[in-house]
Amino acid sequence: MAAVRAELKRGRLAAEIAAAYVRARRELRRAPITTVVERLRAGRSPQRVENPYALEEARCLGRAVVRALTMVPGDTRCLRRSLVLMQLLAKRGISAQLVIGTRTSPDFLAHAWIEHDGEPVLSPGDGSFGRLVTL
Repeated sequence: MAAVRAELKRGRLAAEIAAAYVRARRELRRAPITTVVERLRAGRSPQRVENPYALEEARCLGRAVVRALTMVPGDTRCLRRSLVLMQLLAKRGISAQLVIGTRTSPDFLAHAWIEHDGEPVLSPGDGSFGRLVTL
C-alpha cells in the first residue's frame, strides 16, 4: 500500500512539473524575464513559518525537476529548469531567488540557477559565473 501511495505521489509531482514547464515556456514567449518571474510567483502560498527543512525540500524538488525535464523534448536547460522549480517552491511557500550569471572567458556563457536564502538549490555551475542579476 505504501508503494502505491509513493508511486501516486511521484506521478502527481511529475504532472505538476510538466504543467509548470508548459506555463514557463508560454510566459517566456510573452514577456520579459522580470515579468515572467513575477507572474510565476503570483498566487503562491503564504510563507511557511520557520521551516527548518525548506532548503532540503527545495533541493529535493530541484532534483525531481532536473530528472523529469530530461524526458521532455525541447529546451529544458538552466533557465527553464529554474523557472519550473521557482513555481513549485512558490506553491509550497518556500522563498526562491532566480540568479542569472555570466562568464566571459574562455567564451561568453550565461547560466541560471535557483537559490533559497543564499544557498544554491540548482547547480550554480562550475564557479566561473559572476552574478548578473538576482530576481
